Formats: sequence, structure tokens, C-alpha cells
Amino acid sequence: MSQQRIVSLEGEFVPGQSLRYDPKAIAKYYSARPWLAIGRTLVVLWMLGGFVIQFLLDRWRKPTKNNHNKRAQHLRQILTQLGPTAIKVGQALSTRPDLVRRDFLDELTKLQDQLPPYDNEIAFEIIRQQLGQAPQDIFKEISTHPVAAASLGQVYRAVLHTGEDVAVKVQRPNLLPKITLDLFLMRWAAGWISPLLPLNLGHDLTLIVDEFGIKLFEEIDYINEARNAEKFAANFADDPTVKVPVIYWRYTSHNVLTLEWIHGFKLTDTEKVRAAGLDTNELITIGVNSGLRQLLEFGFFHADPHPGNLFAMPDGRMAFIDFGMMDQLSETTKETIAASVVHLINRDYLALADDFRLLGFLSKDTRIEPIIPALEKVLGNAMGESVGDFNFKTITDEFSELMYDYPFRVPAQFSLIIRSLVTQEGLALSLSPRFKIVEVAYPYVARRLLKGESPAMRRRLLEVLIKDGKFQWERLENMLTIAQTDGNFDLIPTAQLGLQYLMSEEGHYLRQQILLALTENDRLHTEEVQRLWDLVKHEITPSRLFDVAWNALRDMSSERMAALVPPAIAQR
Repeated sequence: MSQQRIVSLEGEFVPGQSLRYDPKAIAKYYSARPWLAIGRTLVVLWMLGGFVIQFLLDRWRKPTKNNHNKRAQHLRQILTQLGPTAIKVGQALSTRPDLVRRDFLDELTKLQDQLPPYDNEIAFEIIRQQLGQAPQDIFKEISTHPVAAASLGQVYRAVLHTGEDVAVKVQRPNLLPKITLDLFLMRWAAGWISPLLPLNLGHDLTLIVDEFGIKLFEEIDYINEARNAEKFAANFADDPTVKVPVIYWRYTSHNVLTLEWIHGFKLTDTEKVRAAGLDTNELITIGVNSGLRQLLEFGFFHADPHPGNLFAMPDGRMAFIDFGMMDQLSETTKETIAASVVHLINRDYLALADDFRLLGFLSKDTRIEPIIPALEKVLGNAMGESVGDFNFKTITDEFSELMYDYPFRVPAQFSLIIRSLVTQEGLALSLSPRFKIVEVAYPYVARRLLKGESPAMRRRLLEVLIKDGKFQWERLENMLTIAQTDGNFDLIPTAQLGLQYLMSEEGHYLRQQILLALTENDRLHTEEVQRLWDLVKHEITPSRLFDVAWNALRDMSSERMAALVPPAIAQR
């Protein structure tokens, strides 16, 4: 059995040897072979068309609940028969309760890890060809049948001769020709549909298909997945709550992946999770914090966190598996996302609109002033009366309304981020229906900004704390309070970092703003202003800072001190 690879040679797409998504080469290849595209199109239309007709007849007949379930099962069976690309689309829909009816959602969820396996003899032959030995020679034990079957491969449980329990993931045969033909048709359909949609909705439709294609090609390269797993593990090396399986490179290739067997329970198996004595709220916190670290700290995030890829371990850790679909964010994107969360919480819609422009949701030449009232109306409703009412599903529902009336668009990369966030929130809600993601998310974002670990993050903090040339004490108080709500924030080290920044050349502007804020309403007398002005005019040593600050404050009465320092900060 030959390796199922694809290569671009002199602009032509040829089944053969490499893994790189090239839509132009793929289009050229299938355009020269129209019978392949026509045949596949007829199969897809026949199967989905029959389903649509039956679905419309059901609505006309007003069927029973049992018939609804049959129709949902029928859709799952059709997607399974259509193959890997259709299954991947179904998996994406299975995480969107805002788009899919509950009965269909339950069936689509089965596409995550309840798919029919392919023949064992073929799988074992792939292992033999890829690793150079028969499975019985490589492993001390290996299951006679797969323990799980997914869209792109199936998994066997095995034991190495050295005694380690491992999972052996074997890719489905003839995968690339099926995937590339479907991607060609999806891209063609996107180009045909785009002009029929509002400009902002159709603008990135083919780009979204291309992003999907790039990630799909990365996902079917198990060498790439193994590298991703090790990078992910290195990022979380300091986090005792996150587990990443060890990769066994000696028994890994492009089509076979051998990794540590994870002993645990799916997060959606709430009965087993609770029977093991695990705290569901703690698992939720681990999941949300690890997701936020991926997006805002490392920029390297798991883009497919469906229930089949996350496990609760008996010792309370959360295990991530399946690192085929990952993505990397730039530093600027990470910082802008962090700032946008704070702007949203503070209901600063002007700054938020500018964040959308920086992130690509609005073009650079878009006038944001006319959009602000709409943002305030829609996102204000989504936020509710308090921060605790916030959830991503509501935000995406409300935000989708803006797409039709204003020039918003979803950048291709953000389709993965949104999917990841909504999926994680859905998982958390399955463990705790009363869960509020902001109760975990905002303290983390506040801590990231307050610590100001990079010059860019410190600039973002200043943007939040200084508005219209005035220092916003109430925002600082609010951030300090929220940052400490989950008990993971120590004020003293953060205050030390802030003090170092205040003394540095970079902190010159902040010193000016704090001085201006302190002199408002005659909080300080003239001589005190003069002493503190030294902080602004000169570069100073730590000892000099202490002397100036002490001389400025030692003669103040307790009433004067209370007027100078905001209560929330004074209490700390």
C-alpha cells in the first residue's frame, strides 16, 4: 500500500508525496478532471437532497418526536458515508447549540469518536509499511480491534516491550484524495455563494475554506501533530493541573502516531467524573484558565477542543489529546484580545471598535464612530445587567446581527478562535449549568494586564487606565478587586513590578498622569506637588524614590492619606 500523499509539481496537483495545502494546484488538477468533481457533486446532492426533502416533508406533516430523532440519525449517517471532510463539518456543528437543534446536536456529537472503524488488516498493514515491522513485533500487546474510531483515523491500545501503555493512532487509507476533492468543491461553492451574501459575510468565505483546508492538511500529518503535542507540553510544563501525553517518536510516522495512554474520563461523562470524586468546578477552572493561557500567553492554541479530546484524570488533572488542529497568534493579536476583553467589561465601546479594527473584524479605513451605538446596543444587551451575565454564546448570537447591517467580517483565523471559545464554554456548561465564564476569564485577563510582563502589555494597561488624558482610579480598583476573586493573584509581586516600571524611563508618562490625578481637587499642597514632581522630571534610583515619596507623605494626616489613595488600594 503506497503512502497517501499529495505534492505540488510545477503548479499541478499530483497524488504522490507531500503534505501542503495548495488551493490553486488542487483546482488546476480537478479542473482537468471534471468527471471526478461532477461525480462527487452528484453523490453529495443525491444524499443531502434526499435528506432535505424528507426534512421539509416532516415539517409539513408535523411529525412526532421519534421522527425527529430518526431524521437526526439519518443526517449523521449521511455525513459518515460522505467521508472525512463531511464528518469534520459535522463535528464543528456539534459544538454550536446556537445553530443546531438539540436532537441533531446529540447525533452530531457521536461523530467525535463513535464512527465505524475500517478493516483491521488494512490498519495493521499501514503500521507495517510505516514503521517497518509487523505490529506484533513492535508491541508486546495490541488490541485486536480499535478502541476508538475518528474521522481521520482509529486508535488501538497497546503495550510496548518496555512496559508502557500506549495509544496507537493509525490514519484511514486513501485520505488525501477524498479530502482534496471535497475542499475543491467547497471552495468552488464558496466562490459561487459569496456574491449572494452581504459583502461582509461573503468577503472571507473562500479564506475560511482555505483556513479549514490548511488545518485539515496539518491534522493528517501525524509528525506535525507530534511536534504540536511537545510544544504544547513545553508551554504547560509549569502547570501541574494540565497533562499532555508523551510521544514515542521511535514508533511514529506521518500516518502512525504512538503516544502515552491516558487513564481518565471524558469531561462529558459527568457520572464517572463525579463518581471519581472530582470537583467539576475545579475542572472547569482548569479548562478555562488553560484555554486563556493558550490564547493570551502562548498564542498557541488547541483549535479542536471537543469532548473527545479532553479528559478528566483520577488525580484531578485535565488531559489534552489530539493536537492535529492547532493555530498560532501573533503578539499583537494576543495583546489586543486581552485589551478588548477589558474594554468590553468596562463598556468602552469606542476602544472596543478600535480593537475590532486592529483584529481585522473591520477594515482599516472603516469609520468606527457610526458603529459605536450599534455596538453599545447589541453588546450591552449581551452583557446584561452585570459582568456575570456575560457568555460567549450570547455574544456570538448578538454579534451575528451586526454582520448584516455593518461592515463587520470574521477573519479566517478567528473562526477557529470563536469555535474554540464556544466549545470550551459549552463543555463547562455541561459540567455546571450555572457556570459563568467571565468569573474565571476576567480575573485572568486582569492579572495579565496588571503584571505587564511585556512593554506592549504595559501599553495596553495604560490604554485601559488612562482615558481622555485622565487616570481612571475606579478602573484600577475594579481590576485589582476582580484579579483577586479566585485567590490566584498576589498583589505584592505585582506592586513590585509596577514600582519598577514607574521608576523606569518607560514609566515617565505614567508618572505624569498619576501626578496630575493626585493634584486634582487640591488633593496635595504645593510643596508636596514639588516633591513628587521630582519623580517626573528625573531618572531616579530606588533609594531616591523612597526618600522623595516618604518626604512627600510622612506629614500627612490619616484624613489626607485617605483622600490621596483610593480606598480599595489603601486596604491592600
